[in-house]
Amino acid sequence: MLWSEHASAPAALSVPDGPLWVFAYGSLMWDPGFPHETIQPAWIEGYARTFCVRSSGHRGTPERPGLVVGLTPGGRCRGLLIRAEDRHKGSVLDYLWRREMDLADGYVPRHVAAHGDDGSRVDALTFVADLAHEAYAGVLTTEETARRIAAAHGQRGSNRDYLERTLTQLDRLGILDPGLTRLGRAVGALG
Repeated sequence: MLWSEHASAPAALSVPDGPLWVFAYGSLMWDPGFPHETIQPAWIEGYARTFCVRSSGHRGTPERPGLVVGLTPGGRCRGLLIRAEDRHKGSVLDYLWRREMDLADGYVPRHVAAHGDDGSRVDALTFVADLAHEAYAGVLTTEETARRIAAAHGQRGSNRDYLERTLTQLDRLGILDPGLTRLGRAVGALG
C-alpha cells in the first residue's frame, strides 16, 4: 500500500485543529505507512488486542481468510502513539481510511484517550473491530485462531508473517501480551 500525499480526508473523519495522533496496536506499529513526526509508547483503557478480524485480501483469500488484530471491548492495550506530520494530516486520514476501512474492512474509527508512558494523555484516532460486521470472526480458541493463521496467505503475504511481525514489534517495545505469545507458540507448533 503506497502513501498518497495528494489525497483529501474522508468526510467521515475531520481533520483536527491540533495534532493528529494515531494509536497503533497491530501492523501500524511496524508499518505505519505515513509521514510522522514522533512515535512513543502508550496504552488505552477499555480495549484488548485480539486476532478477530477476517482478512480476505491482505492476509488471506475469500476461500481461506486469514485473521488480523482488532481491538475488542475490555482490558487495556499497550501500543504506540504516532503523531502525523502536521502538513499531511488530511492525507494521513485519507490513507488510514483506505487502509483500515476500504481495503481491510471490519473496523470502526474511534477517538480514544491514549496515555503516554511519560504521563501525557492525548485524544487519538484508532480503529476498533466492528463486532456487527461480517468480517468479525468472533471469539475463537487459540487453537482455531492458530490453524487459520497458519493456513492463510494473501496479497501482502502470509498471515503467519503478520503475526510474527506483530510479536517481534511487541518484543522490541517490551510489551507483554500473553495471549499473542500463546498464539505465536500454537502457530509455531503447527510447523
